[in-house]
Amino acid sequence: MPNMPEKDPGLWAAVLTWVLAHQPQLYAAGLSVAIAVLRVVYGGGTRRQMFLEGALCGLITLALVPLLEWLGLPQGMATFAGGMVGFMGVEKLRSYSDLFLSRKAQG
Repeated sequence: MPNMPEKDPGLWAAVLTWVLAHQPQLYAAGLSVAIAVLRVVYGGGTRRQMFLEGALCGLITLALVPLLEWLGLPQGMATFAGGMVGFMGVEKLRSYSDLFLSRKAQG
């Protein structure tokens, strides 16, 4: 029988190393997803809304983490950013970004 990847200890060591190296980003994205899902449940949303809002908030958080690093903020701010993204939600973030971009376009 060929060597199965799930039985290769080197693979699991590499996966664990990657998870530990990216722990702040993964924690922030997970927190964002959890808060977004709970916010949709609290608001009486559907399962589809829960899934989509959670996924979008998690992905937005992952996209924001490099910005925090670029701004010179500590890694711990990723958790705060994830919590705020999940709390505000996709529609609120979109309205803020539209406002920001329209002001930048005007001068």
